[in-house]
Amino acid sequence: MTADLPEFYFRVRENGALVYRVDTENRQRRIEMEQIAVVNVNKGEIKPHGDRELTPGELEEIRAWMEDRQRLLARREMDDIHRAIDHLNLTAQWAQARATPEQLEEVTDALLLAMHDLRSVLVRKKADRVMKG
Repeated sequence: MTADLPEFYFRVRENGALVYRVDTENRQRRIEMEQIAVVNVNKGEIKPHGDRELTPGELEEIRAWMEDRQRLLARREMDDIHRAIDHLNLTAQWAQARATPEQLEEVTDALLLAMHDLRSVLVRKKADRVMKG
């Protein structure tokens, strides 16, 4: 198992990751992980852990991971939007076919406000694109 381990491990967190160097070359043949950096994907920051200075190779690996992570998050974001469209359609079907008056009373105002807000943003953004294009 240890021969197949990567050189670095990225513990993902809300806005980036903690970066660890994976070490299996020790007397006990145990997996040891030494934190070497903290990464903020949103800001594009790489901060060495403690007094450590990162090597050019480490920085290259971390930057490559950051680029891959940003692409993955962008794909997930678009997938979430497509799922939201599906949920809106399912919600319309539910409201039309299965919702009780009490259920509709519970959610109607919140749904109408959320849809109004979304529609306002989409119309404004569409107008901006039309004016530029």
